[in-house]
Amino acid sequence: MDVRERRTKYIDMKTSLPGPQAQELLKRRMASIPRGPFNTVPTFAAKGEGALLTDVDGNTFIDFAGAIGSLNVGHCPPKVVEALKAQLDNYLHPCFHVMMYEPYVALAEKLNEITPGDHEKKTFFLNSGAEAVENAVKIARKYTGRKAIISFERGFHGRTYMAMSLTSKVKPYKNGFGPFAPDTYKMPYPYYYRAPGGMSADELDAFILQRFDDIFLSEVPGEDVAAVILEPVQGEGGFVIPSTRFIQGVKAICEKYGILLIADEVQTGFGRTGKMFAMEHHGVVPDLMTMSKSIAAGLPISAVTGRAEIMDAPGVGEIGGTYGGSPLGCSAALQVIEMLEAEQLVDRAVRIGAAVTERFGRLQQELSFIGDVRTLGAMSAIEIVIDQASRAPDKELTAQILHEAHQHGVIVMSAGIYGNVIRILSPLVITDEQLAEGLDVLEAAFRACGS
Repeated sequence: MDVRERRTKYIDMKTSLPGPQAQELLKRRMASIPRGPFNTVPTFAAKGEGALLTDVDGNTFIDFAGAIGSLNVGHCPPKVVEALKAQLDNYLHPCFHVMMYEPYVALAEKLNEITPGDHEKKTFFLNSGAEAVENAVKIARKYTGRKAIISFERGFHGRTYMAMSLTSKVKPYKNGFGPFAPDTYKMPYPYYYRAPGGMSADELDAFILQRFDDIFLSEVPGEDVAAVILEPVQGEGGFVIPSTRFIQGVKAICEKYGILLIADEVQTGFGRTGKMFAMEHHGVVPDLMTMSKSIAAGLPISAVTGRAEIMDAPGVGEIGGTYGGSPLGCSAALQVIEMLEAEQLVDRAVRIGAAVTERFGRLQQELSFIGDVRTLGAMSAIEIVIDQASRAPDKELTAQILHEAHQHGVIVMSAGIYGNVIRILSPLVITDEQLAEGLDVLEAAFRACGS
């Protein structure tokens, strides 16, 4: 029996997509908003709660996208909503640069406490992940007096100009927007499923780490490099998970040449990978860390945390921004961290990932177009290929599976340099029943499209 025929408990699809109300809103959207901002599902939200999202036509979905990983504690967590309402009664935005406020200080103290490393740290706040990356680069350059920044192939760091320069994927992110920021260089990043020439993981790591010597000879001297920036798991690049050996090797190279290591934890942070921060899996303490997305249950705030002496390199007025660290964002973030700790959601991430791996690892033995299943905590990916022997990416089949899943009530997204990776970023508050129901629908979509 097609598992979609099982009676659903949480999903309730009253219309096909888009429904009548959504169609009217789509007309208004197309008339008033540029085509550039992409949309995963052709409908409009009316209400969100936990791992469920209901649209304007009354269709209720299980959310496996979580606002691209921004909702580890789910839609509208009551404790966060209560904290926001309380903050609204006091003040909205005096601007930290005009009159300071305690939530900003409290959140900085908390991030200094929970981020990797027991050294003295300092934190300041911005609005988005891209802004955090931009400012981490500014701080690194100011502290070291150097200019060059090294990032990695398939990495994604944002859409502002420095962040876009560090990002690897040309389409859709960089196409036609150049020239880009100078003094940026890219290194390979281990993608074990697609290792060239049948290299083992050990061989691929060693090969890439050796390439640092090459780039220091052919492109930029090591003593001119201010920072290396990496995602401890590549998000937009396809949930590509490196080895601890590789991350520790990069750190050793940085230490040898006096280069700062920036960990971009925008998507991996706040419990997503089964640790509060993904760098904890590798026992590596970065010099600077960027955070956003799930820091505040969807409110726009980001952070840069780093060694105190590095963070103090910019002078007064050299970093900041009018809306950075808004009282609402800070209040929400403090509640998010409390939820993650009190409700053991970091451990919950491991159980979610195990359920996804078990389901699709088993299905991989049956369906030849499932090339790879990889998970770290609740950061899960299924790579779709034409066949397991060739490993050729199948972007078209991926799109069909996503469409089928959307029509049957599961919101899920793709990723990867080839657009052939289905990524699962469900809220960590998802119940076992909701997770199983969503996986049932997703499995049925795989079977329907791959037959």
